[in-house]
Amino acid sequence: MSAIEMQEILSEDTDRASESESLKLVPVAESIRYRKRAQSAEKNVETLTEQLAEAKSQAAKMAEELNSIRSEQELTRKLAGSGAVDLEAAVLLAKAKIQDQSEADLDGVVEQLKKEKQYLFAEGDRAAGTKKTSGVRERVHNKHAALERAAKKAATTGNRADLQEYLKLRRSFM
Repeated sequence: MSAIEMQEILSEDTDRASESESLKLVPVAESIRYRKRAQSAEKNVETLTEQLAEAKSQAAKMAEELNSIRSEQELTRKLAGSGAVDLEAAVLLAKAKIQDQSEADLDGVVEQLKKEKQYLFAEGDRAAGTKKTSGVRERVHNKHAALERAAKKAATTGNRADLQEYLKLRRSFM
């Protein structure tokens, strides 16, 4: 054998040794465990991806609902500020007008609604202040004058209701 042949044989042996070291064989039980872990990790990735997609869709729905609520509140504020008597009806009509338009100017919609449906809005003096109901009486600034008037009325009419009113006023002052 020549030196060259000997060298080739030695190099082949070292190559085989290095290959066998790099291709270490793993026991079967351990490889099965690795495969199961990889499969469970892939399943976890799939479920987490689904959950993420679900959360994103819910967030989009909530953002859309929030925008609609904000626009409805802004519309309600503008209609109430312009003196709408029946606020719910005015809001519904304004929403119907806004749906027809792609980008609606709320002030323009309110003005248009005021022109078309004047009965939904109060006149100038009615919007300024509300009237009290029939059960609520106006406050009397001069208490003694009111007491004297009630006493005179009860004495002249002799009506039990007038007398009761006088006694009630007297009780509240004393």
